[in-house]
Amino acid sequence: MRIFLTGATGFIGLALTSRLQQDGHSVTAWVRSETSARRALGADVEIALAGRDALASAIARCDAVVNLAGAPLMDGRWTPARRAILEHSRITLTENLVRAMADATPRPRVFISGSAVGYYGDRGDEPLTETSEAGDDFLARLCRRWEDAAEQADALGRRVMQLRTGVVVGRGGGALAQMLPPFRLGLGGPIGAGTQYMPWIHLDDVVGIIATALVDDRYRGPVNGVAPEQVTSRAFARALGGALHRPAVLPLPAFALKIIFGEAASVLLASQRVEPHALMQHQFAYAFPTLDVALADIVRK
Repeated sequence: MRIFLTGATGFIGLALTSRLQQDGHSVTAWVRSETSARRALGADVEIALAGRDALASAIARCDAVVNLAGAPLMDGRWTPARRAILEHSRITLTENLVRAMADATPRPRVFISGSAVGYYGDRGDEPLTETSEAGDDFLARLCRRWEDAAEQADALGRRVMQLRTGVVVGRGGGALAQMLPPFRLGLGGPIGAGTQYMPWIHLDDVVGIIATALVDDRYRGPVNGVAPEQVTSRAFARALGGALHRPAVLPLPAFALKIIFGEAASVLLASQRVEPHALMQHQFAYAFPTLDVALADIVRK
């Protein structure tokens, strides 16, 4: 298959590109800068520059579209200007992709679009599956509108999947890139009260879900991209400290996060006890189903 990919130079996108090439697929990456993208992706990836004029023709040459684009959630407070950036990079971009798919001849058969467990809002210890209702805070509304934009491709007769990822852990980026330095110094610990559930997943399993969904027609609609083991923030900190052989008892107070990030701190403080119901139904084979195994892999390498 030829895959049209947005967000190709991001943390997940780089790993996915490598996996798709290993599986014998070819990748067309939609990027802003050809120079930096070529440096990150190598010579074997076709580059399509951002802009709507050639988008439909580039998509028409592909069998599937994977949409991983989105501005970082934690780059400062959610001011009105920042909210507009978050919405444009997710909702507007997805709408443009669907319009281009409608104009493409032929059309790709599959559309996989990113989302997040933030869809559910702050839900305490309530078990959450793909059929659970959305929350009503800014991030939940953002995710819901993001998924609604992707779902418009269903009217084109395309198979659509929205991947609601949790905290993605892996080497060279993601949440652990910021967490590892203080934890290596023995200065890490739980975030806030530590009792909030923290859905997580290893980078290799996120990539595996997408690679599988591209060729398996059972994967459609919302899919919770989280590991089967559910942990709290305190349990996550304890596991990371154990993997590094360091203490992990110094909490990062909720009030400090709210002072720094304002409402954006909810990304770290909200509790979502998310279950990967669809993945379990499809008998997805996790490479890293438990946190201890996942962190040992990351720290060792």
